[in-house]
Parts: sequence; structure tokens; C-alpha cells
Amino acid sequence: MKFKHKITAVFAVACMSSVFAVTPAEHKAAKDQISADYKAAKAQCNTLKDNAKDVCEKEAKGREKVAEAELEYRRDASERHRHNVAKAKADADYDVAKEKCDDLKGNPKDVCVKDAKAAHVKALEAAKVSEARNESNVSGTKRAADVSEARKDANENVREAEYKAARERCDALSGDVKDKCVADAKRIHGQ
Repeated sequence: MKFKHKITAVFAVACMSSVFAVTPAEHKAAKDQISADYKAAKAQCNTLKDNAKDVCEKEAKGREKVAEAELEYRRDASERHRHNVAKAKADADYDVAKEKCDDLKGNPKDVCVKDAKAAHVKALEAAKVSEARNESNVSGTKRAADVSEARKDANENVREAEYKAARERCDALSGDVKDKCVADAKRIHGQ
């Protein structure tokens, strides 16, 4: 019964998107607004200094890219555009997180970058699994095994990225404590 409701919901969203499609004039106006919003946000960043300014600019650029992806999704509510929205959000978050790491030095910075990468991989892999699941629900071309395979690949990639971040934390340690830390990271992340 739940499966039937999922298909109905997906079909309803697809129908609504065709009924409420963005006209070319609305699309152009929205693109112009996105551009104006980005320029205004970037101008506000000019009041900041050093890495705070860089972080602000990354946030502004990220919001612009996400808004553009969402606009394309509103124009054409395809699975490809839905995936592009999720990817734009993940990329924007990753860029900002990496930029924030620049305030750090040495191992704390390395850990910060690895954590940002792990979060990015996790978001991208979740988008891939969602895309596979939605393609299976909408088109019927994917089998449950394909969705399961996408989920398995995603889990492996996320575990690997999280392991690398955990391993980086261990680099600040030495001796037996470091060895235990590495062993724990391997055990926890299935390496």
C-alpha cells in the first residue's frame, strides 16, 4: 500500500510541475533576480576581511548555484534536474566548509577538510540513491536490484570518506594511542 502512495505522489508532482511550468518570461525574470541577489550578497561580503570575506563569497556563490538549479527544476521537473539541485546543495555546502577550514592550521585543518569531504560524499551519494529510487518508481526501468546496488555503492563510498576523516584525526596522536585510534577507525568504518 505504501508503494502505491509513493507512485501516486510522484505522479501528482509530475503533473503539477507540467501545470505550473515556468514561462520563458518568468524564467528570465527569475534568472535576473538570482543574478541581482548574488551581486547584492557579494557586495555585502566586501565589508568583511580575510577568510570571513572568502567564506561569505562562497556562501553567496553557493546560494546562486542552488537557486539556478532549483529554477531549472521548476522549469523541467525531471529526475536529472532534481539530482542537479541536490548536487548543487552538496557542492555549495562543501565549498563553504572547505573555506571555513582555512582558518585552521596543521592537523585540525586537515581533519576539517576530511570531514567536509566526508559530508560532501555522503550528500552526493544520498542524491545518487534517491535518483535511482525515483527512476525505479517513475519509469519502472530500474529493478529493485539496481536500487540496492546504488545503495551498496553509496554506503561503501561514504564509509571510505568517513574512514579517511577518522584516520586523519588519529594523525595528531602517537604511539599506542595512535595505533588504537587507527584500529578503532578501521573497525567502525569497516575497513
